[in-house]
Amino acid sequence: MTKNTLATGLIWLASILVSGVFFWLLSDILIHGLPHLSWSFLADAPKNAGRSGGIAPIIVSTLLILAVAMVTAAPLSLATAVLLSEFTRYDSVFGRLVRRSLDVLAGVPSIVFGLFGNAFFCIYLDLGFSILSGGLTLACMVLPILIRTAEEGLQATPNDYRLAAAALGMSRSAALVHLLLPTATPALVAGLMLGIGRAVAETAALIFTSGYVDRMPDSLFDSGRALSVHIYDLSMNVAGGDANAYSSALVLILILLIINSIAMSLAKHWLHRSDVTV
Repeated sequence: MTKNTLATGLIWLASILVSGVFFWLLSDILIHGLPHLSWSFLADAPKNAGRSGGIAPIIVSTLLILAVAMVTAAPLSLATAVLLSEFTRYDSVFGRLVRRSLDVLAGVPSIVFGLFGNAFFCIYLDLGFSILSGGLTLACMVLPILIRTAEEGLQATPNDYRLAAAALGMSRSAALVHLLLPTATPALVAGLMLGIGRAVAETAALIFTSGYVDRMPDSLFDSGRALSVHIYDLSMNVAGGDANAYSSALVLILILLIINSIAMSLAKHWLHRSDVTV
């Protein structure tokens, strides 16, 4: 057996194991959650501490928290990645300091972000337990992921593209928009999906920032319970809430699949438009 064959076999084995774990978890959630999933479950408000009723306010709160997080983090992370990749030398003191800080932030436990969000957004900025506080806290959490993936995508772009753009008289901003960013789109989308996945599944940070309230929010300054917090509360604190916890987990997975599909479609559309423009 050659080394190449052995390596190929190990790669296939790892892929099968990862896929097997995923399908095992998904099948368990489908078996327990699908029988309780219905339109009324999606459209009604929780009742009896979540044992009955639906999760409509929970879904709305989750989407609002996610929207605040991504609208805040995505532009800031892209601008920072462009600064580090295109306007800062890789071995400069500033670049190394920022990258080291991002690596440290990426490893900080979510509970620490929750305590920070509670102290800064809820208390210092007087936003209280609100969707806005939860979304801004999640934005701080996903920034390292978005910045590092976007930077790696830009750095992986061949330098010949930059030289060709300069030879054609294109400005750096035009080269960035029409050449570099479209080429780095797969990395940008991957980072976005990883960030969304971490934000949607976060629990500890949201308990201290967005709160537990399960009513329909009227504004971003209202408290709102995210799906992850709802699942945790039903499974850990509410006797007889396991059935709705499984159904809520299934809805959370469906939301992630829908968001990822939309992100991939937008990325393909952007790449197609860029090819036509070029």
